[in-house]
Formats: sequence, structure tokens, C-alpha cells
Amino acid sequence: MSTFTANFATRVRAFTVVLVTTCIGTAHATEFTDCLLNLQSAAQSAGVNKATYEKHTQGLQPDLTVLQKLDYQPEFKLAVWDYLAGLVDEERVTDGKQGLAQHADTLKKVDEKFGVDAATVVAVWGVESNFGRAQGKYPLTQALATLSCMGRRQAFFRGEFFAALRILQGGHFAPEKFVGSWAGAFGQTQFMPSTFERLAVDFDGDGRKDLIDSAADALGSTANFLKQGGWQSTEPWGVEVKLPEGFSAALIGRKLKKPVAEWARLGVARVGGGALASGGVTANASAALIAPAGVAGPVFLVFRNFDVIYGYNASESYGLAIAHLSDRLRDRGAFVTPWPTDDPGLSRAERRELQTLLTKRGHEIGEIDGMLGEKSRAAIEKEQARLGQKVSGRAGAKLLAAMR
Repeated sequence: MSTFTANFATRVRAFTVVLVTTCIGTAHATEFTDCLLNLQSAAQSAGVNKATYEKHTQGLQPDLTVLQKLDYQPEFKLAVWDYLAGLVDEERVTDGKQGLAQHADTLKKVDEKFGVDAATVVAVWGVESNFGRAQGKYPLTQALATLSCMGRRQAFFRGEFFAALRILQGGHFAPEKFVGSWAGAFGQTQFMPSTFERLAVDFDGDGRKDLIDSAADALGSTANFLKQGGWQSTEPWGVEVKLPEGFSAALIGRKLKKPVAEWARLGVARVGGGALASGGVTANASAALIAPAGVAGPVFLVFRNFDVIYGYNASESYGLAIAHLSDRLRDRGAFVTPWPTDDPGLSRAERRELQTLLTKRGHEIGEIDGMLGEKSRAAIEKEQARLGQKVSGRAGAKLLAAMR
């Protein structure tokens, strides 16, 4: 093939891609506009007046990036040891302890009113927004409108879209401040709009329920969420345990509950020794076993409070991150049983180091922030291929060691 022919073919392919992309974008925009028109009557039935609806939807364009996020949620995609490595690292433990000290008076009042301990509330704060530093940048009306009209779970997101519009209608936040995650959660402890309506509290007494700029309101609202979910102040979230030889895997599952005394009879024991029914755990307490990485990894006997945390974000990995961070904030150590991998996950500091090394090798990855997005994963794949490692886009200890 001649150089002219090759270049011409390349230009044709590029033009075709642009044309197809433009057509797809136009089709989505038309579908989106029609959907918003059709949703107006449902919104009004849900308490959103016509003026509010038109003000916040006029000229609105879909954000198709949220659909990609909908199909890639790290708590369901990552191995549990990778997920926890970035969420419960020494950096977050240190910041969490500073938060405990800085907001000690508020947290004491929160515990007195709602019966939820400071470590748990601060753990939610840390995991959800890195203690208020990372609340999300997606305009909520655009993100929720897109998810209401496209992709999976449209009925759910429509309810949240209407709740977001009611919040704006009530004057709780200025539209330009009303930003959050791709899925519609917002504020320092990432409440969905309908959750804000039900459970947000004005804990600093200024007359506003301000989860965005008031740490006190965010911490109080989170404790209220956990209390309403059934939090038990006298019971732990769970304990790490070991299973007897030949234990049936059929008995493992968050919903397969038995009294603690029955688990003890079946041979389940605390990893550190001592009676299973101790340390706030009673013999008749209802509990279940979870094994996030299978029986070769850490196994936990979990109680009602773990289910309450799970209600914040329906993922066992997420629930374990909150629970483990709360324990670390109480000066309890790491899990006794190691994760079943010879290639551990990386902390945020290690991820930033890896990004720095990738940049030095000429890869364009954007901001060095410890968040391994699409550009970072593409660069990792290239380095894995160069190093003769399995090409997965995953950042682990072996890759970092090789890059060093």
C-alpha cells in the first residue's frame, strides 16, 4: 500500500469515527430531551413544581460518562485487598485521628444524642469523602437526569432526581454548589437526595441542614442514618474469627444468621483467642459469617451493626472498609489473617509513587493524586507488557517494585 493510500485510509477511518460519534451523541441528546419532557408530569406528581422543573432542565445535556461509572464500581470490581489498601491506609488513619481530636466536642454530642460512637461516624466521613476533601464534582441535576433516562436502574434514579429538584426548590443549596458523585450522592458523608430529605439534621444549630460545608451537620446526619438503621451501641460490628477444619462453606453468608453460642458450638473461634461471647458479644446475639476473599483469607463473624453499615452502600467490601477503619481509629491493629495473594494492593501514597514513576517513563496520566483512572490503567498496561508481567491494568506491589 502506498503512503498516499495509507494516509487516505487513516483519514477516512478518523472521519468515520467522528461521524459515528457525532451521530450517536445526537441520538442520545434527542432521546434525553424527549425523556425529560416525558418526566415532567411525574416530577410534578412527586412535588416538583413546573417552574423548578423547567428552570433546572432547560437546555440540560446528558453526561454519558456517568453511564460508564454505572458499569464500573470499584467496590464490586476490585479484589477486596486492593479496595481496602486504598481506603484504610496509614494516611487515612492519621487523618481520622486528627478529625476525632478536632471535632471531639461535636462527636461527643453526636454519641449522646444518637448512640453512635465517634470512631464509626468518622470512619464513614473518611471513606465517603476523605474527611470532606473529595465530595465530587458532578452537577447533580445533570448526573441524575442522565441516569433517569439512560442505563440501568432508571426508576431508582428518577426518584433521586425528583428529590434533588425538591431540595433545590426548597432553597437548601445554590445550584452551583449542588454537586457530588456521579450517582447523585453529595456532601461530606455522601447522602443521596432522598436520604437527605429523610435523615439530614441541623446539628450546628444554624437553621440549615448543610452537609456540604458543615462537618457538624454531616457527622450528626450520618449518626442519625446509622441510628435509624438499627445501630446497637453495646455491640461491635464484628470480630475476626478462624474456622475449624472441614467447616462447611454453605454456612457462610451475611444473611445466614445464628446465635453466637451456636457458632461457638460449630467450632468458630476468635483469632486472638478468648471466648466468642465476650467483649460486648453475648451468647444469644444474632451473627453471620462473611469471607470476602474465601476461607483462605480473613473471615469475620458480623452482627447487626455490620448490616447497618452495609445499608449505607450495599457492598460487603464497603462495609468492611468502614468497619476496619473504625477499628484502626480505636488503635486496633490490622487483620490477623493475611489476604490470599502474593501481590498486595497499594496504599494511596504508593499509588502516587507509582504514578510519579509512570510519568517519568513518559506516560501522560494527568494529576498525580493516587486515583488510578483510565489513563493510569492504560499506562500500567504498557509497563506490564514491557516488564513481561500479566497485562491487567492493576496496580500491585509487584509492579511498583519492578518500576522502582
